[in-house]
Amino acid sequence: MTSHLRWALVGASDIAATKVLPAIRAVGDTAVVVRSGDAGHAAAWAGAHDVPEAVTELRAAVERDDVDAVYVSSVNSRHREHVEAAAAAGKPVLAEKPLALSLEDAQAMVDVCRAAGVVMATNHHLPASPTHRALKSAVRDGLVGQVRAVRVHHAVQLPARLSGWRIDDPVGGGVVLDVTVHDAAAAAAILGTRALEVTAVGLNQDNDPAGPFDAVMTGAIWEDGVLVQTHDAYNNPHLPTSLHILGTEGALVADDCNTGDPVGTVTLWRDHIAEQLDLGPREDLYEVTVQAFGAAVRGEGDVVVNGEDGVRSLAVSLAVLESLRTGTRARVTPTGS
Repeated sequence: MTSHLRWALVGASDIAATKVLPAIRAVGDTAVVVRSGDAGHAAAWAGAHDVPEAVTELRAAVERDDVDAVYVSSVNSRHREHVEAAAAAGKPVLAEKPLALSLEDAQAMVDVCRAAGVVMATNHHLPASPTHRALKSAVRDGLVGQVRAVRVHHAVQLPARLSGWRIDDPVGGGVVLDVTVHDAAAAAAILGTRALEVTAVGLNQDNDPAGPFDAVMTGAIWEDGVLVQTHDAYNNPHLPTSLHILGTEGALVADDCNTGDPVGTVTLWRDHIAEQLDLGPREDLYEVTVQAFGAAVRGEGDVVVNGEDGVRSLAVSLAVLESLRTGTRARVTPTGS
């Protein structure tokens, strides 16, 4: 395998076009084929984004000799099938979140990649953000002492081009499987612990009342006695996102931080005195993810978010959905090691 990867894109998606394909090219990798179940869509997508070949057969994409890695951004319900095909072909795989719609499917994806001896990563972008990496370092370095609480404001305005399944799919859509799942991955990366139980309330404030919720708030208990609160929605065009960490020795405030762009600030507060932290290079989140993935494939490092991490973020999201369904506190199913 060369130092630069040649990718098969399974899913002719918006995220592939706007974020992952540009990152693949920015780090020196190439995309050689895109696969979609719709031949016309595959061909149009390939033509619009200068990908040499478009196919509809899954094996025709993942089993090619000139493919080193597979990126899966197909519909959520098909992720397991597509990841298993990549693993069977001996190809490392970067899979979109949520990994699946059930823990059984998500864990099966991790297990099959492990059995095949191939790298698997989950495309949660926030842990690759300069703001989130600064938060993680500050917490691990003890700048706020013992963490007591985390508050995540991740209410955004959903662009019209991204509505689709997020609004219309009653099983795989909604803000929980789209955004809350990112919050769970972000909190896990910063804290290094797991969620235990969660309570949620939600509404459909702007879309079909019978559809998946577009606005949800949660309160969760994590290991080490940490409370984590989230607000996720599709109807906020006004206020930037933020993340607050409250500790025994200080607090951290990250503004404009829950986004796919390398923007935002992180401020350390102690005794009502503020100190802005240096975030280092403002690298593209998806380039960081793809570059780390390539290093892991070469045996030179770790992915940003691995498969097990993706299973755990899904477990939190499914517990949120259970709480919304029952109106009660839901236990987060333990996963992995």
